[in-house]
Amino acid sequence: MKRITEDIQLAGLALKSKTVNANGQSSIDCKNLWQAFDEGRYASTIPGKLSDEIYGVYYDYEGNSDQPFSYFVGCKVKNGSPAPKGLVLLTIPAGSYEIISARGKMPDCVIKAWKDIWEADFARAYQVDFEVYDERSKDWNNAEVDVYISVTD
Repeated sequence: MKRITEDIQLAGLALKSKTVNANGQSSIDCKNLWQAFDEGRYASTIPGKLSDEIYGVYYDYEGNSDQPFSYFVGCKVKNGSPAPKGLVLLTIPAGSYEIISARGKMPDCVIKAWKDIWEADFARAYQVDFEVYDERSKDWNNAEVDVYISVTD
């Protein structure tokens, strides 16, 4: 378990409405949001971006993984930064997180990691969960992505 001691502020795109895991709907919705983020070249144009990492964030859960939730894709910016035009801000709160490393071919390795998380035996908080895409995830045939799962203390 890792304790994140400071909030992380992100700027990016969010789904217009919540999604669900049933019938693969979240996979479709999240893929479409990533495509919009890529096509808009937001990763290279967000002002005040602090790193090249891209975050995929699951938040505003209505319950467990079977219930609706919100999804966001963006980059880390300085806390207190204003929202860039056309983008929204999202804060990942300080807290305790289990880190699961997904390794292998994308997106299969991340999908498998989430299936493992759904079956895992740790106390999920269902607050904010997120994936970090960095240099290790550039090669989609041999990627590594860290998945942070909010847990109760």
